[in-house]
Amino acid sequence: MARRPTTSRMSYDGVVAVAPVTIPYERFSTKAAHWWIGKALKALSLRTGFEPAEFDGFCVSSFSLLPDTAVGLTQHFGLSPRWLDHIPMGGASGVVALRRAARAVQAGDAEVVACVAGDANHVDLFRTMLASFSRFSQDAAYPYGSGGPNGSFALMTRAYMKKYGATREDFGKICVAQRDNALQFPHALMKTPLTLNDYLSARVVAEPIHLFDCVMPCAGAEGFVVMREETARAMNLPYASILSTIERHNAFKDDDIQLRGGWAVDKDELWSMAGVAPGDVDFLETYDDYPVISMMQIEDLGFCRKGEAKDFVRSHTLAVAGSFPHNTSGGQLSVGQAGAAGGYLGLVEALRQLTGEALGARVVNAKVGVVSGFGMINFDRGLCSAATILAAGGSYG
Repeated sequence: MARRPTTSRMSYDGVVAVAPVTIPYERFSTKAAHWWIGKALKALSLRTGFEPAEFDGFCVSSFSLLPDTAVGLTQHFGLSPRWLDHIPMGGASGVVALRRAARAVQAGDAEVVACVAGDANHVDLFRTMLASFSRFSQDAAYPYGSGGPNGSFALMTRAYMKKYGATREDFGKICVAQRDNALQFPHALMKTPLTLNDYLSARVVAEPIHLFDCVMPCAGAEGFVVMREETARAMNLPYASILSTIERHNAFKDDDIQLRGGWAVDKDELWSMAGVAPGDVDFLETYDDYPVISMMQIEDLGFCRKGEAKDFVRSHTLAVAGSFPHNTSGGQLSVGQAGAAGGYLGLVEALRQLTGEALGARVVNAKVGVVSGFGMINFDRGLCSAATILAAGGSYG
């Protein structure tokens, strides 16, 4: 069968993201996901001046919402949107929600879209979620005592270290810098300074992964709103423009072990559509459930060549005031992983940096930021990859 010709993707001109909100995280909570998502929706209402029922688009991501989905929440919250989406893509959910909501606004299917992710975390919830996370997990991993992503990422990390020469010290530099960022971020759950020695001497979880390579599950919510630029200007809402986005699923499916993600397939389109280059970027927010996946994103997004992220990390300082600000709020490794809200954390933080609303340390004169997402570890690899390039308050240039 002949391949269909590839068409140029439309720009996102005239559509913006506003009103980044976080509902402060809690290590454990008896509150349901509905409560966390509802709090975020209310916060978006207060930030924008729209009543919840005035959001004519609604997008939700959550792992612990079952048996409800986004449509069930419309009755819980008294909404009647004309555009609705439920995005169960874990760490890729934030970027995917942004790009789909932006297209809905651009097409006129909605005017104002509230995008929210939130999850509960009561005692034992994480274990029960792992048992039924997917059919792969339910049938092929959990019954053998290998529930959750630690085993998969241990294999990925070991293979990455062997092939490219990365060391635990390299991963540790990422984790230590993120903790430094988190100490200035009010919502971070990790408030104790982390040294490289602390990182290296921490207890083993699944060799070569140790304690500080892993995120801490918690409860919380994140959100933002997508609307037309003219609406944001009329309402005097600081905004970030969407220069480009990419989304890819089940990339490189024949690789024996995952050492690259879908960003590598689409990165040229990401940069060409945005009209910027990696050297123009002021900060990067990667999805960081483990530091090895942050290294993969640095490479696969084009900040360095494949296998050279270790050298990139060694040659840069990664804290907010450093030469390459990375995960400026502290990322999930130091803020916590509030379920699907972890897939929104970097995007919400990027919006704050670009709209002058940073809650922690600020990247000085930030004009362009990149956010990437990674999600849904299905037995041996993550299936979802996404990324976006955002600009402060208008078109870049």
